[in-house]
Amino acid sequence: MIDEETARERVVDAADRLFYARGVQAVGMDAVRTAAGVSLKRIYALFPAKDDLVLAVLRHRTNQWNLGIGAAVAAARTPRGKVLAVFDFLAEWFREDSFRGCAFINFFGELAGGNAGVAEAVRAQKTSFQRHVAELVRAAGGPAYLAPQLALLAEGAQTTAAITGDPDTAAQARAAADTLIRCALGT
Repeated sequence: MIDEETARERVVDAADRLFYARGVQAVGMDAVRTAAGVSLKRIYALFPAKDDLVLAVLRHRTNQWNLGIGAAVAAARTPRGKVLAVFDFLAEWFREDSFRGCAFINFFGELAGGNAGVAEAVRAQKTSFQRHVAELVRAAGGPAYLAPQLALLAEGAQTTAAITGDPDTAAQARAAADTLIRCALGT
């Protein structure tokens, strides 16, 4: 028998893949059980309601996002490069076979109207991302107004890439970000 932490990870990973690929409402708990290899009884012991599992998936996605952005930013050498690294991260992500757009936007669109917890979790993630971009812009010597512009550009790139299926959207967004940065910094 697998321990509780392993079972939790398997269920969240399976639900994440399924919800992201098909949508939350289209995926029943039987499908999660099959993909995770964990009994329904155990799943419901870990996550008493599907909403609890959805929130766990959103926390998991937040962690993945933060790690991915963090690694891309850490690899950049200059403060300006660190800002642009956000778009480099997007470029890699958009080329993944499993890319279906921003899970937070997808979940919000599908569930937030009737689920305050999902709306709150998505808003918290978006606010955290905006704060992170603001920190990067500050470190690069940019004005405060630049950060929300760059965050919106990144968010729009995610949505556009998902709809069009064009991974080059990230390169276009990066070029626009570079232009905004040059204009804001006067370089």
